[in-house]
Amino acid sequence: MTRRFETTDIYEDLRIKLTTAYFEPGSKLKPSELQARYGRSANTVREVLFRLSTVGLVLFEDQRGFRTPPSETQRQNDLTSFRITLEQEGATQSMRNGGLEWEARLTAAHHKLSHIETRIAKSDDITEALNPWCAAEWGFHETLVSASDSPLLRSTFKAIYDQFRQQLVTKERNYGYFSNNVAEHARIVECALAADADDLRQAIYDHLSRNLLVRQAGVKSSAI
Repeated sequence: MTRRFETTDIYEDLRIKLTTAYFEPGSKLKPSELQARYGRSANTVREVLFRLSTVGLVLFEDQRGFRTPPSETQRQNDLTSFRITLEQEGATQSMRNGGLEWEARLTAAHHKLSHIETRIAKSDDITEALNPWCAAEWGFHETLVSASDSPLLRSTFKAIYDQFRQQLVTKERNYGYFSNNVAEHARIVECALAADADDLRQAIYDHLSRNLLVRQAGVKSSAI
């Protein structure tokens, strides 16, 4: 018997699939085909796809229906630039506001992510750890900005992060895995715990700037 998913479960399952290369870029998403997976009507699936379109993970056009965004270099650049700005500001605010409790959560999130990435580095097949890795990646970066005093920044960061990962996590890009991630994440934590705002901004920029069309020298930072 097919499990009957609640709409929140359908949303989360599709969000994960859309950000972990389950669907090819630019592919059609047909509610009539997806409904069997979730045990709900095509209209229910269509409503969820509409919700996903409001956060940029799905495109909708009249007469053409739903599809995943294409993989585009310029879009990747724009999302990277915006993510850097949001993450630098959110992390700096969190560093100033979060205190010992935030430092402990950040350290724990990094420990989990580092463990998974170290295991990936020893394996020839990233797909076995793809979902746990992507979840731990989000857990680390979400924790990094979680003590920001701007709810708007945090919610915007979530939307941009997901769109960024959707562009980055593809089979052609080895699902977004990069062998130097472990060292770069460790550097971010080191700067955050040292309460050095300039170095923290630089570490975040260094971690993400390989995805820009033109990598600039020096600290890339700006206030929101």
